[in-house]
Amino acid sequence: MKALTSSTRYLALDALRGLTIAMMILVNTPGSWEFIYPPFAHADWHGCTPTDLVFPFFLFVVGSAMYFAFYKNGLDQSEKWLLPSMFTIIVRRALIIFALGLVFNGVLGGWENLRVMGVLQRIGLAYMLAAFIVLSVNQMTVYVVGALLLLGYWTLLVSGAQGDPFGLTSNVVVALDVILIGPDHMYTGKGIPFDPEGLLSTLPAIVNVLIGFELTRFLVLQPNRFYSVKILLLIGASGILFGLLWNIWLPINKSLWTSSFVIYSAGYFCIALAVFVWLVDIKQQYSFAQPLIVYGSNSIFIYMLAPFWVHAYQYLQIGNKGITFYNFLYGVLAQVFPPAMASLVFALLHVLLFWCVSWVLYRRKVFIRV
Repeated sequence: MKALTSSTRYLALDALRGLTIAMMILVNTPGSWEFIYPPFAHADWHGCTPTDLVFPFFLFVVGSAMYFAFYKNGLDQSEKWLLPSMFTIIVRRALIIFALGLVFNGVLGGWENLRVMGVLQRIGLAYMLAAFIVLSVNQMTVYVVGALLLLGYWTLLVSGAQGDPFGLTSNVVVALDVILIGPDHMYTGKGIPFDPEGLLSTLPAIVNVLIGFELTRFLVLQPNRFYSVKILLLIGASGILFGLLWNIWLPINKSLWTSSFVIYSAGYFCIALAVFVWLVDIKQQYSFAQPLIVYGSNSIFIYMLAPFWVHAYQYLQIGNKGITFYNFLYGVLAQVFPPAMASLVFALLHVLLFWCVSWVLYRRKVFIRV
């Protein structure tokens, strides 16, 4: 295995992580949830919008970061990687991320009926299980395990459902979560207890992390970066086409995190990564990359800070009429812009705000890791 050196570190990966965090804040912080441009809203059920790609993109960059973390510690497949201390570190990190997710849900959604699963919980579980896989088997077996996870999940969806296997109320994902977690501790944003980050649907999310890991392995070990871009574009186009073809039998659905959605989103990630490699690592457009690298330098911290910060607006009242600062700020923007544009500007202002926070931390060399 070729040693990782500074020359093999792709700034494109760091910049893409920053863009992903910026997009997560953008789509999660509208001025009004009633006024959102369609590309900045999730698909209601089947289908995929640009917003639906944000979370899988983050899982891909988790896999990428995992590769660099392992090799920075001198791990090598020829040395079997099965180090008890490494497994302990992985489990501890996964538990911390999962616990942060519980705190996130408790503060924002209430502790009495605490939602057990969520974005951070899925990240923690998918990271841990993907790490165990890449530490335990060789590269070819990683591909096999990934394929089995996608095909196995498809089989579970089809064979375990009570009625329409891809329906909101009849899929096996919601049935299992109701049994293991309980309806009082599940997401209810769709009108019933159904968690888009459920336990069973976390299985295919592991593959997102594995894909990010393997794409990074490919980039690092490929000395010709022009060739890397060509291969990424080819894989990306193939992933999108294959996902659309699979969609005939297995709908592309983020809420169920269907296997076709994994492949489809991976296609777009490969194309985005190819563009970033071309711009940043080949054309050396560092002025474009640097602000994004700054944004991604404290990704988990910024992701958690943003909603807590905005949630605090609900406790700040303006004037004697009890208007919250959140509604006040959106109201000011709505006086200048149409409702949907005001909502978007509200989100963009917060993207800028949290970039400034990231920049202060970056300049002071403060990097908050979990």
